[in-house]
Amino acid sequence: MRGRSVGDAVLAGTVDIPAPPARLTADWQREIGTRLELEPGDVAPLPLARARMRWPDYRLCVQSVSGWLHAQGLHGLPGACDVALMACRGARYHHDGAQYGAAAFCNLFLSEDKGLDLHFPFAGHRIPLARGTVVVFDTGQPHGVIPRHGHGFDAADFAPDQDRIQVFLTWELPIAHPGIRQALQVRELADSGDAQLPHEDQVLLNGAAAQLCPDTGRWCPEPRRP
Repeated sequence: MRGRSVGDAVLAGTVDIPAPPARLTADWQREIGTRLELEPGDVAPLPLARARMRWPDYRLCVQSVSGWLHAQGLHGLPGACDVALMACRGARYHHDGAQYGAAAFCNLFLSEDKGLDLHFPFAGHRIPLARGTVVVFDTGQPHGVIPRHGHGFDAADFAPDQDRIQVFLTWELPIAHPGIRQALQVRELADSGDAQLPHEDQVLLNGAAAQLCPDTGRWCPEPRRP
């Protein structure tokens, strides 16, 4: 699609998956502590290939997500879609439309409940994160990971002495998939052939590149009202 709207809908649910084995979670903790050195708000990849060698239930996680997507009418997914293993110490508000404009994300959270929500300020959703939480959303939809009763991102909520790291699998689902477009309410925008639509992926607000405040989730500066 040359140009499209950002889907307002967010799909969320829970699947029954076993806890990752202790030796795998210990490996993640070492990786996060020694190599990633996550600061509050950081999101970074973990080595998936190495994890799969120590993770007998990885296939079950994929099957559970596939079954849940099928129940939402998203048949054949995630299939061969790109998948990554990620860790975050909370997440500042952001969108991923500039890097992944042709995709929706499907995230499966693997960590236990640590009192955090995945917050979509404009879509109006707060999703409690716990083991088995699965979420599908448009990459252009602003989102952040904040404390359950918080109203924005504050680095002080993710001090080193607090265990508030979440590990999750994320798949890149094609936004052109008819089921994804319908479920997330994505509309294709007409291409007039002029310069109104950019040639590179970006999220536009009132015709200009959208800038998001990482702490509040609000657009900054506030767009002019017509």
